[in-house]
Amino acid sequence: MASIKLTGDTSGEITISAPAVAGTNTLTLPAATGTLTTTDVATNTPIFSAYMSADTTGSDNTVTKVEFDSVEIDTNSAFDTSLYRFTVPSGGSGKYQVNACVRVATGVSANLVQTYLSLHKNGSAFRVEYDNYSSNYLRDMSKQLSVVVDLSDGDYLEIYAFGNTQNSGNFTVTSGVYSNFSAYKLIG
Repeated sequence: MASIKLTGDTSGEITISAPAVAGTNTLTLPAATGTLTTTDVATNTPIFSAYMSADTTGSDNTVTKVEFDSVEIDTNSAFDTSLYRFTVPSGGSGKYQVNACVRVATGVSANLVQTYLSLHKNGSAFRVEYDNYSSNYLRDMSKQLSVVVDLSDGDYLEIYAFGNTQNSGNFTVTSGVYSNFSAYKLIG
């Protein structure tokens, strides 16, 4: 294998090596001076980060879609703030790191019996984080989920929450800094 070594003015060196395969390979450098830019570099996009501008209220013992209606980051305009879901854009197939956190609260001391946070893929439960507090009721609980998901163009993700209260009252998924939903495509 042939190599070219470029030595810096003060220290260090850069080695450019030709691949050990038959054929001709060409590296074309720009004629102008400045920074050499590479192309076809993989990136972690699409990426989105969504949050709720207001609380989502759910009825006791009912699975409720969490209304993530605002985005901080949305590189491909792939998060729908009216349907509260992320849809993989064309050319975006791959593995994604998906994260979600919701705070389920009752507003009444020691009233929460069960909670879960559910990631839905294409309308069906894909991963669920569940807790049961029947021997020690709670007032509120933060649920977190982190998972790698293989997605194809057009697949969509949504977050659902569930609350079961001791007195059959409503539960609230708290907005602001307490609840968020994000994902980004993994390189490779």
